Amino acid sequence: MIYLQLYFEFIKVGLFSVGGGLATLPFLYDISQRTGWFTQADVANMIAVGESTPGPIGVNMATYAGYMTGGIPGGIITTLGLITPAVIIITIIAKILNHFLGNRYVEAVFTGLRPASIALIASAGISVMKVALMDIPGWKTSGKLSDLVIWPALILAAAIFAGQKKWPKIHPTVWILIAAVIGIVFRFAE
Repeated sequence: MIYLQLYFEFIKVGLFSVGGGLATLPFLYDISQRTGWFTQADVANMIAVGESTPGPIGVNMATYAGYMTGGIPGGIITTLGLITPAVIIITIIAKILNHFLGNRYVEAVFTGLRPASIALIASAGISVMKVALMDIPGWKTSGKLSDLVIWPALILAAAIFAGQKKWPKIHPTVWILIAAVIGIVFRFAE
């Protein structure tokens, strides 16, 4: 039964997460809250694994979520669920592509979808930032504003951001590997 639930949950994710892999994040947070299959901290781990492994981040995160919930079969089923809508839609579009080219209604739809995608990705980014850079429970316990921020993580994020802006030709994988090594050395990840 769990496999059927996983498949249909991820069909919805694949159908409505317009804008790429990061647009799946609001849906993953929603699944986390509704089902309890994984925590919001697990979603942050999914992002880290999804970004640092080959392939599309959305597919990587779906596979990770499915594996956490239902083992190897769960990983396969969530991946199939996520890609099913894209395969169907692309097949249909390929059959009638000439009718879409220059169609003002189709262009109008994409004009509306682009800002929605940006908003979903920004919302997901803020959620990830809270998990990765902020210690809200620690702050609530101590009441000290200085305890709200996970300072080593913030410094690392700022350094990677600045480094990527200064040296944009360095491949993102290098930045991910640098962060992983620093995380191991300073025990950011436990």
